Amino acid sequence: MNTERIDARLAGASNANELRRGAIEMSLAMLMSGTIGWLVVSSGQTPWNVVFFRCVFGGATLVAVCAALGFLKKQYFSWRMIGLVALGSVAIVGNWLLLFAAYSRASISMATTVYNTQPFMLVALGVLVLRERVSASTIAWLGVAFIGLVMVVRVEPAVLAMPGQYLEGIAYALGAAFLYAISSIVTKRLKGTPPHLIAMLHVLFGIAMLAPFARFDETPASLGGWSDLVVLGVVNTGLMYVLLYGAIQKLPTAMTGALSFIYPVVAIVVDWLAFGQRLAWPQLAGAVLILLAAAGVNLQWRIVPQKQRAND
Repeated sequence: MNTERIDARLAGASNANELRRGAIEMSLAMLMSGTIGWLVVSSGQTPWNVVFFRCVFGGATLVAVCAALGFLKKQYFSWRMIGLVALGSVAIVGNWLLLFAAYSRASISMATTVYNTQPFMLVALGVLVLRERVSASTIAWLGVAFIGLVMVVRVEPAVLAMPGQYLEGIAYALGAAFLYAISSIVTKRLKGTPPHLIAMLHVLFGIAMLAPFARFDETPASLGGWSDLVVLGVVNTGLMYVLLYGAIQKLPTAMTGALSFIYPVVAIVVDWLAFGQRLAWPQLAGAVLILLAAAGVNLQWRIVPQKQRAND
């Protein structure tokens, strides 16, 4: 009996340690995500160059990781898997291009906030593609997010007088969110494939896709610009994916969803500290509504009472 109690305590301690480790990994991954905008803007490169070199340095890191984990064996590859990963790569690389282009037009804070409408894009695609059912609460949260988006955009005469930069940035961020949702739908078809391997192939396909568009004559002239690109690829892509996927394997979905909101908060703070970008009060309130609605969908919070069954 004492042996069973000791085993139960050891199992409980092991689970608690795994949850703690997963929470730390997820938090670190989201902190890294929040600094991506700063690295992109500081590099001074075009979105094409930034994404290309992110794929190059991130690809080198992820190849080393996958080799160390034994994921480069023939058993993990099939023509179906490669085809789906290639399709997902088009979506994820397009996602990065649009999001990075949005930073210089609508600010890191604004682009990141609008980008966090992605859970609703995923819900919509789930209904259309996977025939998933949507709860009344999810529809209600969608309404909350839409109100927040209207407040965030804040279309004023002074904004409209600009040469389309601000609204163009908002559109890019929405497009990035949509492409991320598409990549998520494609990735769902790759059950059984190690996620580190998927990430590696995404960036390797990205190198091939973006090489013709990279401006090698406009690469950084300073060591600082190159260090931004190296950190973005090695740390904020390679290491970040390792931490992210490690955390997802250890944490329950609800905790993963809750910790993911560290990312937009950090991005807004970094934008303020690095570039002095501050959201107006209506925009800040709209950002809170969008993030609250996204949390409601990810964590399945109910704001519409569930109908009771007739037999209850």
